[in-house]
Parts: sequence; structure tokens; C-alpha cells
Amino acid sequence: MKIIIAGAGDVGYHLAKLLSYESQDTYVIDFDGDKLEYLNNHLDVITKKGDATSIKLLKEVGISSADLLIAVTDSQNTNFTISVIGKSLGAKKTIARIDNPEFLNDCEVDFSKFGVDFMISPQELAANEIKMLLNQSSFNDTVEFERGLFNVMGTTLSYKSPLVDLTVKEAKQKFSNVDFITIAIKRENVAQTIIPRGDTTYRIDDQVYFSVPNYSMKDLYPIIGKKQFNIKNVMILGGSSIGEKTARNLCEDNFKVKLIEKKREHAEVLAETLGNTLVINGDGRDLELLEEENIREMDAFIAVTGNSETNIMSCLVAKSKGVKKTIALVENMDYIDISQTIGIQSLINKKLIAASNIFKHIRKGEILELANLHNIDAEVFEFEVQPYARVTKAPIRDLRFPREAIFGGIIRNGKALMAYGSMQIKRGDKVIVFCLPEAIATVERLFD
Repeated sequence: MKIIIAGAGDVGYHLAKLLSYESQDTYVIDFDGDKLEYLNNHLDVITKKGDATSIKLLKEVGISSADLLIAVTDSQNTNFTISVIGKSLGAKKTIARIDNPEFLNDCEVDFSKFGVDFMISPQELAANEIKMLLNQSSFNDTVEFERGLFNVMGTTLSYKSPLVDLTVKEAKQKFSNVDFITIAIKRENVAQTIIPRGDTTYRIDDQVYFSVPNYSMKDLYPIIGKKQFNIKNVMILGGSSIGEKTARNLCEDNFKVKLIEKKREHAEVLAETLGNTLVINGDGRDLELLEEENIREMDAFIAVTGNSETNIMSCLVAKSKGVKKTIALVENMDYIDISQTIGIQSLINKKLIAASNIFKHIRKGEILELANLHNIDAEVFEFEVQPYARVTKAPIRDLRFPREAIFGGIIRNGKALMAYGSMQIKRGDKVIVFCLPEAIATVERLFD
């Protein structure tokens, strides 16, 4: 598969990194020579310095034979232009990163007629992610499959969890009445993600990911040593497009929302457009202001300003005031890896979310959904099983499944089934698989 990425920023780099594990024929175009040199030194991709809107340059990288052109520069207009030109020159499929959510929601313009096959808005995706995290308040990462029929849930284990010091096998025996599969563990100061086996032991401060059918979710809370709590009162710091979209999403679901915006003119505009949100003009770093606005009565605090450090510090302040759920938007992807240690329940990065969403257009096989978990460099797939796929030839225990991957669950005829060793996967099943990068190609072949 030949893939051309226009833009070597965070989204482009992360996409190129994911593709480099699979030896895809990948080209990256950017003006910035330093970014391209970094890619050359770290990834197996071909780089080209220059303007991706240049017809000559696109022809030089073989645009006419490209299976996919992904335009993810920082400029929405540039991304549109690249897509239109690329499609006209023969690219089979184009994807453009955009900033204006109007283009996604009930838009009267058919952009595919102009050469833009798919559009993706990092801001829109981040706002949706925040809403999902609030709905699963005791977890710091969550992914839904088939509208919540199966869920991948992440949380950090404290001393209160009865899982601590048990092996995976012992935990399954002790909690045999609860259906769950532990699909990954990220341990403090350990770079490699652990794919758990029967003898893997849970430890305090482990970031653990579970695959859970919807009927078992309420039973998982005692196992992780936490209580489910409802979130009603939410404070949002920052009136960015993400803050505005998040406020609108939450108000539609009857949350009580306060939004703090520093710039007066913008705060006035938000107050007019967000009828059900209380908009406050002020500096969210002002502790006196937070106290005046009753931060101690908030169930959740969401910081989405343009400054990562401000978001992190304000969430720590909110936590110190007794706020149960804190979510911080960060631009630096390196911060994602330290979310376990700094005391914030959830850190999100809109570019990482966007890259993951784009990546499902690249996957082989019948992939219905794909997601990246925030703290680990791995993916969760939802495959639709084809009639003659190799995965149907034997029970799970006999499939020679790679050690770097694990089955998370099976959805058959609208019902959630546990993916235990004796289970035989059938055509038409939808199968959830957690996979480290080095095993992706092997897993895909099993579902081909």
C-alpha cells in the first residue's frame, strides 16, 4: 500500500510511526527540514522537503499510484488544496484534517465531489472523548465497541483493589462470577507494555486495561477498588473550540456546566452561543476565582486551554480541592506517558486521537473500529470475521496467536461473548483484539 502524508507534525509523525512497523510504502512531505531529518533518523519512511500543494512535487513522489493521501498540516485550507490536487492527479483516497466542525455536521456541501473523501476534526474527536470519559467516571481511559456492547476500560490500581498481589489466573478464580479479560498492563518505570498471561501479577500503581461486556461493567468497580459516582456539575477551563464543543455536548445530556474564558470578547460570544452554559470571564489560574465559583462542589474539572502546563497545574489544583474527576488536554505527547505519576486521572491529546482515527483507513482486513489507548503504544481493533478467515479454522487456544496480542471479546448476533480458549470464532463475528505494533501484521493475516 502506497501512502503519502502531507505534514510532519505530531499527527503526521504518529501516523508515520504506526506505518513504519508494517513496512508500508510511506512518503512524508513537509517544509521543515529538521522534522524530516528526525523522521529519517527514527522511522523507515521516505521524506520529501517542499510544498505538498505543488503538482510537480506530488508527481515526483508518485501521486498517481498512491492508495491514500493524508493531508494533516496545521492549515485546514492547505489540507483541502492538497486533497483536491492529489485526487485530480490519481490518488485513490484522500483524507483531510480540518478545524471547522461545520463541515462534518449536516453539511450541505458534498466535499467528495471536489476530491476530499474523508475529513477529520481533532477538536471534535477530543470533545467526544471527554464526554465518554465523564460517563465512565472511575476510569481514566475508555473505548466503546458496538455502542457499548463491549468496552475497553483503563484504570490505575490502588492499594484498595483486591487484585493487587494476585496473578491473573488467581483473579479469574476469585472473581469467577464477573466476566472480564485483562488485556494490557502498563507498569511504572517499565517501557514495555505487558500483555498479561496467567502468571502475571497485578501491582499497586499498575495502569490496567480490561475488556468488559456491558452487563459486567457495574461488577468491575469493586474489583478495581473504586466506587461508581455520577457526574453532574462540570467546570471547563478554556473557551477553545474543544471547550465550546464539550460544553455543548454536556449540556445536551443535562450536565450543569460552567466555562471559564480569559478573553472578555470571546467570553461574551460564548455566552451568546452556549445558552445553557454559565460562561465566566476570568483567569482560571486564579485560585480566588475558582473558590468563588465553588470549585469544591464540582464533580469534574476539564482544562482545555492552549497551554499544556496550565491545564495540568489547574487540574492538580482542582484535585486538591476535592474534585473527583480531572481531565487535561496536552499538546506534548510525552506527557501522556507520565499521566500515571502526576495525579491526574486523564490526559488527552487531540493529535493522537486524530491519528488513531485516521489510521483505521489504512488497516487491512475488515476492520470496523480502531482505537489507541492513551498510555501505551498499541492498538485495539474490532474485526469483522470473513467466511474463510484463518481465525475460524480452530478454537482460540489452537490458533498460534502471537504473544504480543490478546483477544478481548466476541460479538455474535448482537450478544457479547467472552473470548476464552475453548471458543471457536465464526464467520460474521465481530472480534476485539488488543495488539502491540510488532504483532499487527500477523494478526491481520489471521483475519484476512
